[in-house]
Amino acid sequence: MPTVDVVDLNNTVVSSVELADDVFGAEVNESLLYEAVRQYQASLRAGTHATKVRREVSGSGKKLWKQKGTGRARIGSVRSPLWRHGATVHGPQPRDYSYKLPKKMLVGALRSALSAKVRDGELKVVQSFSFGDHKTKNAMNVLGKLEAGRTVLVVDNDDNRNLELGIRNLKGVTLLATREVNPYHLLGHKSVLISEAAARKFSEALAK
Repeated sequence: MPTVDVVDLNNTVVSSVELADDVFGAEVNESLLYEAVRQYQASLRAGTHATKVRREVSGSGKKLWKQKGTGRARIGSVRSPLWRHGATVHGPQPRDYSYKLPKKMLVGALRSALSAKVRDGELKVVQSFSFGDHKTKNAMNVLGKLEAGRTVLVVDNDDNRNLELGIRNLKGVTLLATREVNPYHLLGHKSVLISEAAARKFSEALAK
């Protein structure tokens, strides 16, 4: 089992915690990580792109001139795709890009992402995010002491209102509950700050 130091808000080591080996010390499966990130990004797509077909384009449906005898090419409607301001052929239509991954794949990707962060020294376990107030300045000072870096993911179990209000306006800082964490979030931030309670919850929930 990987043993990780537990620090307080002053970045002082106060204890250590043993994390589940198959969650925080698993082999990193890059193909699983790719599939999990791809699936999450697909779910973020709005899919609201749309082009107009012939029935939706404005314009008369009257035949512009008779079929034969004018010397010009035959034409049936001003809304033809061949004409300027006409319809679009086979253009994009609104659709839902989201799809589901098998649960085992998603759990495996989470294990890989957490293990990669521990392996690279980019995951830090904090004893508790017990902020005295909700001031952004104080939250920023705490992150500075913890050497969080420019992009940081903060993971906590409890409904911590002071923590939520303190960091919500900080650029590059994301706060998530354990149930909301996706491999996309873990890989998209340089460092991860996770409370001791959240680390234990991951060890229990993702263990084989």
